[in-house]
Amino acid sequence: MAGTGRESGAAEDADFADLSDSEFPDFSELRDIEELGNQSGSSLGSPRNQADSQGPGKRKREADVPTPMERFQLRYLWVTDLSTQSWCEQQMVYRKELPGFQSVEKAAVLDAGASIHRARELELHDLVSIHTSTKEDTWAVKLLNILSMVPTLQAGGTIREFPVFGEIEGVFLVGVIDELHYTSKGELELAELKTRKRPMMPLEAQKEKDRFQVSLYKCIFDAMVQGKVTSASLVHHMKLSPELLLGRQVQSHARQGGFRVKSFGDLLELTFLSLTLSDLPVIDSLKIEYSHQETNTMLGTEMVVCEEKKVRDKLRHYLEYWTGLREPQGVDVKEAWKCRMCDYAAICEWRQGGGPRTLSQGRRAKVTQ
Repeated sequence: MAGTGRESGAAEDADFADLSDSEFPDFSELRDIEELGNQSGSSLGSPRNQADSQGPGKRKREADVPTPMERFQLRYLWVTDLSTQSWCEQQMVYRKELPGFQSVEKAAVLDAGASIHRARELELHDLVSIHTSTKEDTWAVKLLNILSMVPTLQAGGTIREFPVFGEIEGVFLVGVIDELHYTSKGELELAELKTRKRPMMPLEAQKEKDRFQVSLYKCIFDAMVQGKVTSASLVHHMKLSPELLLGRQVQSHARQGGFRVKSFGDLLELTFLSLTLSDLPVIDSLKIEYSHQETNTMLGTEMVVCEEKKVRDKLRHYLEYWTGLREPQGVDVKEAWKCRMCDYAAICEWRQGGGPRTLSQGRRAKVTQ
């Protein structure tokens, strides 16, 4: 398995680093979650009721107003960006605007989860660092990883950290599947590991976020092996140049894997042919495993039924924000307990006032720098 060591380039062109761990706090220190849910008032203000007269934050798209995708200078979205919207969309927006607000404790939890996932990855294969200097090289490494894992999956083996990508509703999505393996019944199963700081299962709201995440992974993976994801879409959204020659180390790594390619376009064509001609099945089963970080004890397993229509309906709603069709929404009154653990509660405009929030010109300029 290869990873990249880049000289330069935009942050979003860096190696795949999708958050494959639960990025929300544990609530075991709160004695009664339901009681908190009834305490909607606080010194920070009350969360808005989403039953606005003209719908929750709906507005007409104005041509001179940049969409969030444009404002944050994003060519694509992570699956985890979308899954966090199901927890609190407003919080997700603040994370994009003000990343430095994240508490040290939460950052430590994420780092611990990432270390556990990396250790699991090393159980199956070694990691090789490859020097890359262009976004084409970076994507080439991802494609080479896919090419190296497809035969393992064809032979009935287990793979981890499988990159997925594709266009849905006009927006390009990327992510990383924790693990793919076959069950005793011969079904292809996606297994997602979520580590927990405290030895307890998550709340239903957190489980719902995780269910959406793995369901979306299935939709993208299935589209990839069914030939519904095109190389033209990848090139278009990522602004890639197929004619560009691959870097020396990338070409060398490709040769070691048995692939003789010189340009990014050569590798692109080979990867998509491999995916569509591999006869890989679609994902049959979705499983989420919750584990205690400190003791590595399994806390429980959740089997997920993917209802594609509901998943796509939810996805369309979330993408309405990213494409500028509506303002971001905070939590409803019944989920006000979430605000008690939020790093942005003290500055949250959703809690402090009525109506959709509007960025000031000064703040908008700061975000887009």
